Amino acid sequence: MATATATKAVDRGAARAQVSQLQPFNWTGTDKRGVKMKGDYSAKNEQMVRAELRRQGITPLSVKKKSKPLFGAAGKTIKPRDIAVFSRQLAVMMAAGVPMVQSFDIVAGGQNNVRMKNMITDIKTNIEGGSTLAESLAKYPVQFDELFCNLVKAGESAGVLDTVLDTVATYKENIESIKGKIKKAMFYPAMVFAVAIIVSAILLIFVVPQFETVFKNFGAQLPAFTQAIVDTSRFLTAHWFIMLVWIVGVVFGIITLYKRSPAFAHFCARAVLKLPVVGQILHHSAIARFSRTLGVTFAAGVPLVEALDSVSGATGSPVYNEAVKRIREDVSVGHQLQLAMRQANLFPNMVVQMVAIGEEAGALDKMLFKVAEFYEQEVSNAVDALSSLLEPFIMIIIGLIVGSLVIGMYLPIFKLAAVVG
Repeated sequence: MATATATKAVDRGAARAQVSQLQPFNWTGTDKRGVKMKGDYSAKNEQMVRAELRRQGITPLSVKKKSKPLFGAAGKTIKPRDIAVFSRQLAVMMAAGVPMVQSFDIVAGGQNNVRMKNMITDIKTNIEGGSTLAESLAKYPVQFDELFCNLVKAGESAGVLDTVLDTVATYKENIESIKGKIKKAMFYPAMVFAVAIIVSAILLIFVVPQFETVFKNFGAQLPAFTQAIVDTSRFLTAHWFIMLVWIVGVVFGIITLYKRSPAFAHFCARAVLKLPVVGQILHHSAIARFSRTLGVTFAAGVPLVEALDSVSGATGSPVYNEAVKRIREDVSVGHQLQLAMRQANLFPNMVVQMVAIGEEAGALDKMLFKVAEFYEQEVSNAVDALSSLLEPFIMIIIGLIVGSLVIGMYLPIFKLAAVVG
């Protein structure tokens, strides 16, 4: 057994080394009709490219190594949407009866992203070396998390891999859609607020000092409001670099503490969830992701306790992550899912009741999908409403900030005009 395992590992390593030796070539040639053709092909050397072209009935005219770009030679970052498209393509080809290895060849051949293409090629090499698809995907935990690998493993065991991959693709698309809506809700006010701060800083550092020179010629005492703006301008002009370093340091410190301290991350997440409108959106988003993820894993045949173990990291909220872990512990000792969810004190009564009905009727996955669809729509509606609500509010805030600075600068001039008049 040990010898067979070692032999398989050596073969797999040799196959991976063979793939790494392949080089991309651009070629031009003519077919039997004399029609000029061109394309690209990966091989060990130019001779192998020419031999392959002749085998296909093409007379090679030129074969050159593909030049590497100066920038982005390693390829772009692989995004979750790329994984969703990959899953969909693989599912379609496997459902059509295309063998798995050939499916990987086809998908890899259509990739423009070098990093994505290399990853798919390496996964194919692992499969050719005897690994299962789930084991091969697990070598890339950043792109294929534990949930993805567990679903693929369940699909392979049940012989419904194409169906599971199609389900995973739909799941990924829905989750990314929710993430996009959340980012949309947060990005607009954050960006406008940042612009307001930058404009205010420019006015205080560059514009107010010009007015201060004019004020000195008046020889009169400035109004308190104007004097406060002038003092702030002097402070920022003298210490702007220290302030910038301090702000960057605080932001960096908070981000580092959030990543390294679970207690701080939990505190921040719970505080954000209590915000008036944004908190409600995040609540609904976490419930939608929990419901869809659990529904997908349970429908794929993963046992409920194992499914909950995979779901705990998919809600996008430390508060819900801890709640799901407690739910898993309760379910593992024999409690019903609906009872465990009720004890968490995070899920609305409607969600708990629908889960209870699903458990009683033996259709838990269908009920979870219904819950997910409802709350995904709620998130979409809330984001649209938030955007409409924030637009006038943001304009008021910007008007107050910039308007106060302008009024503060012109206030002495107005007083001087009143005295002269």
